[in-house]
Amino acid sequence: MKIAYLGIDLLLPVFDALIKENCEIIKIFTCPTDNKTEFNIKTISTAKSLNIPYTLKRITKYDLEELKNMGCQLIVCAAYYFKAPVCSDIPMVNFHPSFLPLGRGAWPMPVIILKKLEFGGITIHKMAEDFDTGDILLREKFLISSGETLESYMQKVYDRIPGMVHKLITQLPSLLKNALKQEGGEYWRMPEEKDWTVTSDMDADYADTILRAFYGYECIYRNNVKRFEIIKGRVVKSDVKDKPLPVNGGYIQAQYVKEL
Repeated sequence: MKIAYLGIDLLLPVFDALIKENCEIIKIFTCPTDNKTEFNIKTISTAKSLNIPYTLKRITKYDLEELKNMGCQLIVCAAYYFKAPVCSDIPMVNFHPSFLPLGRGAWPMPVIILKKLEFGGITIHKMAEDFDTGDILLREKFLISSGETLESYMQKVYDRIPGMVHKLITQLPSLLKNALKQEGGEYWRMPEEKDWTVTSDMDADYADTILRAFYGYECIYRNNVKRFEIIKGRVVKSDVKDKPLPVNGGYIQAQYVKEL
Protein backbone atom coordinates (compact mmCIF):
# COMPACT_ATOMS: atom_id res chain seq x y z
CA MET A 1 0.00 0.00 0.00
CA LYS A 2 1.33 3.43 -0.98
CA ILE A 3 1.19 5.81 1.99
CA ALA A 4 2.10 9.42 2.74
CA TYR A 5 3.08 10.01 6.36
CA LEU A 6 2.64 13.18 8.43
CA GLY A 7 4.31 13.38 11.84
CA ILE A 8 7.20 13.87 14.23
CA ASP A 9 9.06 11.52 16.58
CA LEU A 10 6.37 11.62 19.28
CA LEU A 11 4.36 8.93 17.48
CA LEU A 12 7.17 7.41 15.44
CA PRO A 13 6.04 3.86 16.38
CA VAL A 14 3.19 4.44 13.89
CA PHE A 15 5.73 4.94 11.11
CA ASP A 16 7.77 1.92 12.26
CA ALA A 17 4.66 -0.26 12.27
CA LEU A 18 3.71 0.84 8.75
CA ILE A 19 7.16 -0.20 7.53
CA LYS A 20 6.78 -3.60 9.22
CA GLU A 21 3.47 -4.01 7.40
CA ASN A 22 5.43 -3.65 4.13
CA CYS A 23 3.79 -0.36 3.24
CA GLU A 24 5.51 1.86 0.70
CA ILE A 25 6.01 5.30 2.23
CA ILE A 26 6.15 7.62 -0.77
CA LYS A 27 6.65 10.90 1.11
CA ILE A 28 7.04 12.18 4.67
CA PHE A 29 5.76 15.53 5.89
CA THR A 30 7.31 16.48 9.22
CA CYS A 31 7.62 19.73 11.20
CA PRO A 32 10.36 21.97 12.60
CA THR A 33 10.92 21.09 16.29
CA ASP A 34 13.17 22.30 19.10
CA ASN A 35 14.79 18.83 19.40
CA LYS A 36 14.88 19.36 23.14
CA THR A 37 11.45 18.14 24.20
CA GLU A 38 9.85 17.62 20.77
CA PHE A 39 11.90 15.86 18.13
CA ASN A 40 11.99 15.18 14.40
CA ILE A 41 15.50 13.68 14.36
CA LYS A 42 14.47 10.02 14.09
CA THR A 43 11.78 10.77 11.53
CA ILE A 44 14.25 12.56 9.27
CA SER A 45 17.06 10.04 9.77
CA THR A 46 14.68 7.18 8.94
CA ALA A 47 13.53 9.00 5.83
CA LYS A 48 17.14 9.45 4.73
CA SER A 49 18.10 5.84 5.48
CA LEU A 50 15.14 4.54 3.43
CA ASN A 51 15.54 7.16 0.68
CA ILE A 52 12.06 8.54 1.29
CA PRO A 53 11.49 12.16 0.20
CA TYR A 54 10.61 14.41 3.14
CA THR A 55 9.79 18.04 3.79
CA LEU A 56 9.45 20.38 6.77
CA LYS A 57 6.93 22.53 4.91
CA ARG A 58 3.24 22.40 5.73
CA ILE A 59 1.24 20.05 3.53
CA THR A 60 -0.99 21.86 1.02
CA LYS A 61 -3.83 21.05 -1.36
CA TYR A 62 -1.23 21.01 -4.13
CA ASP A 63 0.64 18.28 -2.25
CA LEU A 64 -2.56 16.24 -1.96
CA GLU A 65 -3.05 16.46 -5.71
CA GLU A 66 0.55 15.41 -6.27
CA LEU A 67 0.14 12.46 -3.91
CA LYS A 68 -2.99 11.40 -5.77
CA ASN A 69 -1.05 11.43 -9.04
CA MET A 70 1.65 9.30 -7.39
CA GLY A 71 -0.94 6.63 -6.59
CA CYS A 72 -1.14 7.34 -2.85
CA GLN A 73 -3.73 5.04 -1.26
CA LEU A 74 -3.70 6.35 2.33
CA ILE A 75 -2.47 9.40 4.25
CA VAL A 76 -1.52 8.72 7.86
CA CYS A 77 -1.15 11.56 10.35
CA ALA A 78 0.56 10.95 13.70
CA ALA A 79 1.57 13.98 15.81
CA TYR A 80 1.66 16.58 13.04
CA TYR A 81 1.72 20.22 14.16
CA PHE A 82 0.00 21.72 11.16
CA LYS A 83 -3.66 21.48 10.21
CA ALA A 84 -3.73 19.44 7.01
CA PRO A 85 -6.25 20.12 4.25
CA VAL A 86 -8.74 17.30 3.83
CA CYS A 87 -9.63 15.70 0.51
CA SER A 88 -12.10 13.00 -0.45
CA ASP A 89 -9.90 11.40 -3.12
CA ILE A 90 -7.49 9.75 -0.67
CA PRO A 91 -8.45 8.24 2.71
CA MET A 92 -6.86 10.32 5.48
CA VAL A 93 -6.57 9.03 9.05
CA ASN A 94 -5.13 10.45 12.25
CA PHE A 95 -3.72 8.74 15.35
CA HIS A 96 -4.92 10.62 18.43
CA PRO A 97 -3.61 9.75 21.93
CA SER A 98 -6.92 9.81 23.78
CA PHE A 99 -10.09 7.72 23.74
CA LEU A 100 -12.21 9.90 21.46
CA PRO A 101 -14.58 11.61 21.56
CA LEU A 102 -13.15 12.55 24.99
CA GLY A 103 -10.04 14.67 24.80
CA ARG A 104 -10.11 16.37 21.44
CA GLY A 105 -7.31 18.88 21.07
CA ALA A 106 -3.60 19.19 20.35
CA TRP A 107 -2.23 17.87 23.68
CA PRO A 108 -4.74 15.75 25.61
CA MET A 109 -2.30 13.51 27.48
CA PRO A 110 -1.26 15.98 30.24
CA VAL A 111 -4.89 17.00 30.71
CA ILE A 112 -5.92 13.38 31.30
CA ILE A 113 -3.38 13.17 34.13
CA LEU A 114 -4.26 16.60 35.55
CA LYS A 115 -7.95 15.68 35.58
CA LYS A 116 -7.09 12.36 37.30
CA LEU A 117 -9.24 10.44 34.84
CA GLU A 118 -9.61 6.69 35.22
CA PHE A 119 -8.63 5.85 31.67
CA GLY A 120 -6.78 7.08 28.62
CA GLY A 121 -6.51 5.64 25.15
CA ILE A 122 -5.57 5.94 21.52
CA THR A 123 -7.89 6.43 18.55
CA ILE A 124 -7.56 6.16 14.79
CA HIS A 125 -10.13 8.38 13.10
CA LYS A 126 -10.86 9.87 9.72
CA MET A 127 -9.48 13.35 9.30
CA ALA A 128 -12.13 16.05 9.08
CA GLU A 129 -12.26 19.83 8.71
CA ASP A 130 -12.54 20.27 12.50
CA PHE A 131 -9.80 18.86 14.71
CA ASP A 132 -10.29 15.30 15.98
CA THR A 133 -13.96 15.11 14.99
CA GLY A 134 -13.76 12.55 12.17
CA ASP A 135 -15.45 9.16 12.28
CA ILE A 136 -13.67 6.56 14.44
CA LEU A 137 -12.04 3.55 12.79
CA LEU A 138 -10.32 1.98 15.79
CA ARG A 139 -9.75 2.87 19.43
CA GLU A 140 -8.32 1.22 22.52
CA LYS A 141 -8.72 2.19 26.16
CA PHE A 142 -6.33 1.65 29.07
CA LEU A 143 -6.36 2.39 32.79
CA ILE A 144 -4.46 5.32 34.29
CA SER A 145 -2.32 4.36 37.28
CA SER A 146 -2.12 6.51 40.41
CA GLY A 147 1.47 7.48 39.62
CA GLU A 148 1.04 7.86 35.85
CA THR A 149 3.48 10.19 34.11
CA LEU A 150 3.29 11.52 30.58
CA GLU A 151 6.15 9.18 29.75
CA SER A 152 4.42 6.05 31.09
CA TYR A 153 1.15 7.13 29.43
CA MET A 154 2.87 7.32 26.05
CA GLN A 155 4.43 3.90 26.57
CA LYS A 156 0.92 2.48 26.92
CA VAL A 157 0.05 4.21 23.66
CA TYR A 158 3.15 2.79 21.95
CA ASP A 159 2.37 -0.73 23.14
CA ARG A 160 -0.96 -0.63 21.30
CA ILE A 161 0.15 0.95 18.05
CA PRO A 162 1.55 -2.10 16.18
CA GLY A 163 -1.67 -4.11 16.56
CA MET A 164 -3.81 -1.15 15.57
CA VAL A 165 -1.67 -0.42 12.51
CA HIS A 166 -1.94 -4.07 11.45
CA LYS A 167 -5.74 -3.88 11.63
CA LEU A 168 -5.74 -0.55 9.80
CA ILE A 169 -3.71 -1.86 6.88
CA THR A 170 -5.30 -5.29 6.58
CA GLN A 171 -8.90 -4.19 7.16
CA LEU A 172 -8.92 -0.64 5.74
CA PRO A 173 -11.95 -0.89 3.39
CA SER A 174 -14.12 -2.44 6.11
CA LEU A 175 -12.94 0.04 8.76
CA LEU A 176 -13.68 3.01 6.50
CA LYS A 177 -17.12 1.66 5.64
CA ASN A 178 -18.09 0.95 9.25
CA ALA A 179 -16.48 3.98 10.89
CA LEU A 180 -18.29 5.24 13.99
CA LYS A 181 -19.58 8.79 14.00
CA GLN A 182 -18.46 10.77 17.04
CA GLU A 183 -21.20 11.87 19.41
CA GLY A 184 -20.72 14.34 22.24
CA GLY A 185 -17.21 14.44 23.65
CA GLU A 186 -15.02 17.29 24.83
CA TYR A 187 -12.44 19.59 23.24
CA TRP A 188 -9.61 20.53 25.59
CA ARG A 189 -7.64 23.73 25.08
CA MET A 190 -3.89 23.55 24.67
CA PRO A 191 -2.18 23.68 28.11
CA GLU A 192 -0.47 26.97 28.89
CA GLU A 193 2.45 27.97 31.11
CA LYS A 194 0.20 28.42 34.13
CA ASP A 195 -0.79 24.76 33.80
CA TRP A 196 2.80 23.52 34.08
CA THR A 197 3.91 25.98 36.77
CA VAL A 198 4.67 24.77 40.30
CA THR A 199 5.03 27.23 43.20
CA SER A 200 6.81 26.88 46.52
CA ASP A 201 3.55 27.12 48.51
CA MET A 202 1.81 24.40 46.47
CA ASP A 203 0.74 21.15 48.11
CA ALA A 204 3.20 18.32 47.44
CA ASP A 205 0.64 15.98 45.88
CA TYR A 206 -0.76 18.68 43.60
CA ALA A 207 2.74 19.77 42.57
CA ASP A 208 3.68 16.17 41.75
CA THR A 209 0.53 15.76 39.64
CA ILE A 210 1.63 18.72 37.51
CA LEU A 211 5.15 17.36 37.17
CA ARG A 212 3.81 13.92 36.21
CA ALA A 213 1.43 15.41 33.65
CA PHE A 214 4.25 17.22 31.83
CA TYR A 215 7.04 14.75 32.57
CA GLY A 216 9.73 15.09 29.90
CA TYR A 217 8.69 18.64 28.98
CA GLU A 218 9.61 21.97 30.52
CA CYS A 219 7.89 22.87 33.78
CA ILE A 220 8.32 26.11 35.70
CA TYR A 221 9.11 26.30 39.42
CA ARG A 222 8.53 29.67 41.06
CA ASN A 223 9.13 31.00 44.56
CA ASN A 224 8.94 34.57 45.80
CA VAL A 225 12.33 35.43 44.35
CA LYS A 226 13.34 33.19 41.46
CA ARG A 227 12.02 31.12 38.57
CA PHE A 228 13.48 27.85 37.33
CA GLU A 229 12.92 25.65 34.31
CA ILE A 230 12.81 21.96 35.24
CA ILE A 231 12.49 18.81 33.14
CA LYS A 232 11.65 15.33 34.43
CA GLY A 233 10.99 16.49 37.98
CA ARG A 234 9.13 14.64 40.73
CA VAL A 235 8.22 15.61 44.29
CA VAL A 236 9.94 13.85 47.17
CA LYS A 237 7.91 14.04 50.37
CA SER A 238 10.34 15.04 53.08
CA ASP A 239 11.45 17.69 55.52
CA VAL A 240 12.28 20.59 53.23
CA LYS A 241 14.96 22.18 55.42
CA ASP A 242 17.96 23.06 53.23
CA LYS A 243 16.39 21.28 50.24
CA PRO A 244 16.29 22.85 46.76
CA LEU A 245 12.97 23.66 45.09
CA PRO A 246 10.75 23.13 48.15
CA VAL A 247 6.97 22.76 48.04
CA ASN A 248 4.47 22.33 50.87
CA GLY A 249 5.36 18.90 52.28
CA GLY A 250 8.39 18.05 50.14
CA TYR A 251 10.83 19.18 47.50
CA ILE A 252 11.44 18.62 43.79
CA GLN A 253 14.15 16.45 42.33
CA ALA A 254 14.69 16.87 38.60
CA GLN A 255 17.02 15.65 35.89
CA TYR A 256 17.37 19.16 34.49
CA VAL A 257 17.19 22.47 36.37
CA LYS A 258 17.99 25.89 34.98
CA GLU A 259 17.46 29.23 36.68
CA LEU A 260 15.55 31.66 34.48
